[in-house]
Amino acid sequence: MSFFKRLKESISSKTEAVTNKFKEGLEKTRTALVERVEELVIRRKKIDEAFYEELEEILIGADVGVNTVMDLIDDLRAEVKKRKIEDAAELQPVLSEKLVGLLRGEENPKLNMAPEGSITVLLFVGVNGVGKTTTIGKLAHRFKSQGKRVLMAAGDTFRAGAIEQLEVWGERVGVDVIKQQAGSDPAAVMYDAVQAAKQRGVDVLLCDTAGRLQNKTNLMEELNKIFRVIQREIPNAPHEVLLVLDATTGQNALSQAKLFGEKSGVTGLVLTKLDGTAKGGIVVAIRNELNLPVKFVGLGEKMDDLQEFDSEQFVHALFAGLIAKEEKQTEEV
Repeated sequence: MSFFKRLKESISSKTEAVTNKFKEGLEKTRTALVERVEELVIRRKKIDEAFYEELEEILIGADVGVNTVMDLIDDLRAEVKKRKIEDAAELQPVLSEKLVGLLRGEENPKLNMAPEGSITVLLFVGVNGVGKTTTIGKLAHRFKSQGKRVLMAAGDTFRAGAIEQLEVWGERVGVDVIKQQAGSDPAAVMYDAVQAAKQRGVDVLLCDTAGRLQNKTNLMEELNKIFRVIQREIPNAPHEVLLVLDATTGQNALSQAKLFGEKSGVTGLVLTKLDGTAKGGIVVAIRNELNLPVKFVGLGEKMDDLQEFDSEQFVHALFAGLIAKEEKQTEEV
């Protein structure tokens, strides 16, 4: 059975709505990456040095990341030798297979949740403007629609309007926000939020934090203080520290992830605005270079457009055109 057929079968049990969200959200990346690879395969036909160079250029252009691309090209060369592939068209499923492998990783993309009857605390970090507050609002909506009791903590007390923005989301999704006035101590806000969560029998506490530039040590000290306050009140919390990144910033998102990851104990990533960029390859770069699981991706503006990341859905959405083409050829035969 061909790789594309296996891929289609493995996602057939998943809901069509989610599959369509991935397809629509990755349209720009599909054009920038897969259609250019397809064009290269048709034009070059033969696998030689010039072919590899062009493929390298396309992958780097889609922000797959230089180190990752070099590894990928080396892997492809080895496979070409091993399988004695001569026709460039035969390389497409091999490339897709390698991408699924790179995206999958060892870690579980599912959120780490506290046992039933305990409070799950999720802490969100990231620089300003990446869509952190929107992500928290959308996740609050997601948990609430699963029947969970949710509370949000407005720990970004430094950015003008951050508290109000979270409150707007709170009203929209029907979830309370624990806050203090602007400029107050974020750790004190977290303490209040944890106490409120305990008193109200909350299932999930979503905590916003300040997003001033990651190279300012005081921000990292602030995060450590928040950590200590939460851990003192709820052992094993926070259950996840999610770094929110804006996919449209490409390589800049990767450098932010490196800095934050080293200093703030990040356990997973949320990539927003994937639908707005042709640089969706950054998911591969970040996943591969940081060895951190991508937990959620933003595939649009709507409330339910924040989706759990699924490596097979991602690659299936990228190669949707090729999969359809292969099916058509099979039917004709």
